[in-house]
Amino acid sequence: VTRDYTVHLHKYLHKTQFKKRAPRAIRAIRRFAEKVMMTKDIRIDTKLNKFVWSNGIRNIPHRVRVRMSRKRNEDEEAKEKMYILLQHVPVESFKGL
Repeated sequence: VTRDYTVHLHKYLHKTQFKKRAPRAIRAIRRFAEKVMMTKDIRIDTKLNKFVWSNGIRNIPHRVRVRMSRKRNEDEEAKEKMYILLQHVPVESFKGL
């Protein structure tokens, strides 16, 4: 199952001190994915991580477009049968999505 979502990071980081903004943004994306796709095992692609950290720890992009893919876990001993891969989808504008 693959879906595209826009995560509005600005509202999750309201009143957050500067030095904790980027790590908290990553956690907010994880929480959003967990809520939407109903799987605990979440893996963030390096390009998505680089996009969130692109302006430094303080200045996080207001929104990010994310492609969430639920995939079967190859490892038999894993707790979860499925995992979610989060990838960044570059967009020109968030208007009309």
